[in-house]
Amino acid sequence: MANISLCIRFYAITCLVLLTVCCGSCKKNSAASTAFYYWKQNFKPDETQTSLLKTSGSSKLYVRFFDIKWDAGTGHPYPEAIVRFNKSPSLQNIVPVIFITNQTFERLGKDGIDSLAVKSNTLIKKLAQKQGIVYQAIQIDCDWTLGTKESYFSFLKSLKHTSGKALESTIRLHQVKYQFKTGVPPVDRGVLMFYNMGKLSADLKAPNSIYNPKDAAAYIGSLPNYLLPLDIALPVFSWSLQIRDGKIIQVYGKIGRNELNNTANFKQTAQKDVYVATNSFFTVGIYIKAGDIFKLEESNKETLDEAAKQLAAHLNKKDKRTIIYYELGNLNLSAFKAADFKEISAYF
Repeated sequence: MANISLCIRFYAITCLVLLTVCCGSCKKNSAASTAFYYWKQNFKPDETQTSLLKTSGSSKLYVRFFDIKWDAGTGHPYPEAIVRFNKSPSLQNIVPVIFITNQTFERLGKDGIDSLAVKSNTLIKKLAQKQGIVYQAIQIDCDWTLGTKESYFSFLKSLKHTSGKALESTIRLHQVKYQFKTGVPPVDRGVLMFYNMGKLSADLKAPNSIYNPKDAAAYIGSLPNYLLPLDIALPVFSWSLQIRDGKIIQVYGKIGRNELNNTANFKQTAQKDVYVATNSFFTVGIYIKAGDIFKLEESNKETLDEAAKQLAAHLNKKDKRTIIYYELGNLNLSAFKAADFKEISAYF
């Protein structure tokens, strides 16, 4: 009996060791790299953020250079929220990102597309040269529609020709599933935005709109057939929905768990992540009325683990891809460790 017991224990330990080795090997075999977005207008990463980039193994930073919106008064597109570099980027691999509203392409005539591409490229070069940034690619973030597809794709072709750089375009989940209807942008790579996949809802029982596996499952089965190589953008942010009289008043990224746990102003309900304002007051420049309900939606390490596992199951792990976390400028550093990002990226 003693010999049998020893054999069983030896077998169990051996299996555990083999499992650990296999899992470790699986993580090591990941071809994915880690990167972050920086979306704040004032580019000034602090020491903690800079340290996170180094310790997480991130060698690339996607910096939002400016937005492009439509000016109804002048009838022309214009750049807004142009980045101000209060600190020179320490990383050598910087990718400029431009956010363009869909309304811009709804209003822009065909004769204005080339001009917009030239002006966009000129502003990117000007901002980059001033900081000594040598970039190899440009990323465009635009949630195009069937009505703007032709104009947006024409803009991308023109920008590619004008800049001579590699081009990337953000891709939403529905644009993957219905690629032959929505079209595939003429770029070198796509960036799948694996968040904001549900509708914002005043229903307190509605699932997290930043990420929930049920909504994701309806789309990701189409990933293996998508016609562009894809990098992945994952959420590391939270927001609170301010609800009054059963309607969403506003969405605030500045009001998170720390603010809602302030018992002088809020009371947590029996339902998880739902709070009620106990009095009327101002916080971070926002007026809160007594009785307002705040529904907290956030992503954390557990959320990212679930999202990464679900998504990675539909992707070829042999493909080299970048996992980009949105975003460093407003990241709650108390909620994540550098090791967390290494572990999440390793799923891919």
